[in-house]
Amino acid sequence: EGRFTLTLYADLECPFCREYFPQLKRWVGANADVALQWQHQPLAAHEPAASAEARLAECAAESGGHVAFWQAIEWVYAHTRSDGLGLPEGLRYPGLNPAVEQCLASERPEALIRAQAEDAMKGGVTATPSIRLHDRQTGQAILLQGPIEGDALLSAIDLLAAGSTTAAEPAHSPDMPAGVAGDMPR
Repeated sequence: EGRFTLTLYADLECPFCREYFPQLKRWVGANADVALQWQHQPLAAHEPAASAEARLAECAAESGGHVAFWQAIEWVYAHTRSDGLGLPEGLRYPGLNPAVEQCLASERPEALIRAQAEDAMKGGVTATPSIRLHDRQTGQAILLQGPIEGDALLSAIDLLAAGSTTAAEPAHSPDMPAGVAGDMPR
């Protein structure tokens, strides 16, 4: 419901995403004007584990809604071995129920994950984690690649609020640290 939507493009096998997600979640929780959305971007180097875990999160959401989705994301990050190694052999998701199992056996989650990944690539997202910060009031957006700290996110919000960028092209700001370039929402 906030003025700003922060879309996190992430891979559930990405060790940088795994480390960054709790920090970002805390930052969003402390900034009432920012809403967090998730977009899957499983990287080829992390397959097939990345897509399998993304399917699990989507099926948890289909069965239990947004809360179940975020719980599945947190559970996967807490248990994955990362870098494409996936979950430990024999480990079962505690929210696994017949509805989740039926969803996992279907094509529905795969189509959604593939569409999100294609959308991310079309939007210029080439690495995980990446963030698209969108100002709902002005329509302005900025793409930030890499794990972006809170102060840099606040600078990006100030930049968008001032109307200094356009939604069509990523912005570059001297205030941003090096390396920063400028469906079912979660």
